[in-house]
Formats: sequence, structure tokens, C-alpha cells
Amino acid sequence: MPSVPTIAVVDDDEAIREAMDDLVKSCGYDSRLFASAEEFLAFEPRSDIDCMLVDVMMPGLSGIELQAELNKRPSHPPVIFVTSYKDERTRNAAMSAGAFAFLGKPVDIERLIGCLESALTHQLDQGRGDS
Repeated sequence: MPSVPTIAVVDDDEAIREAMDDLVKSCGYDSRLFASAEEFLAFEPRSDIDCMLVDVMMPGLSGIELQAELNKRPSHPPVIFVTSYKDERTRNAAMSAGAFAFLGKPVDIERLIGCLESALTHQLDQGRGDS
């Protein structure tokens, strides 16, 4: 992991992306903002991303579909869903597919920061595997 982790924020809502960007930077991390799952999948090198904050409902590929695409790869960063669409069925699908966390909007900032720090520690402990 680089000395400063990079967090991808994938959300179609520009205000949410900007708020998450501010939060991520206030924690001392770098961020990369993506307006869609497709925009994230087109980004290279994705191996520079250490953790992801992803919305569930977006035009085009949903966050769950993005997670499914990532799961086809040998390794990918931890995915933390941050969404208004927080029904139990979607949460269970995300978690059973390997999501690190599933948080509802409006998100509890302390909980989000805790999840982010835990995910980064987990990523570091697991080794990148994609470098």
C-alpha cells in the first residue's frame, strides 16, 4: 500500500462525491471520484485504489453489479457500500458477495471512518496481491 491510501468514491450524486472527498481528505487519505461504475471500471491503474466507497443505486451498472464485476478479478480493494437504498435483501446480497460494510445514508461519520480504517488495515494485512 502506498504511504497515503487512495479511496475511490463511486456515486452518481455529485454532492455526495464532494462530501465523501472532503471526509476522505480530512482523514489524511487521497481520493479518486467516479460518477458511475462504468467510469470506475474504465480507470487505470485500478491497482492504485486501496478501498472503495460505493453507492448501490446508480444509472447504468449498480453498485451490486460493480461488485460482481470486481469479484471476477483475482483481487480488488475492499468495498464499503454507502447508500440510501438499504433494504435487508440488498444488504445481504452485498455482504454475502464480500462487501466489507453496508452503511445507510445519512451515514454516521464516525462509523464510516471506523469502517474505512478497518478496511484499510485488512487490505494491508491481506497484502495487495495485485501489485
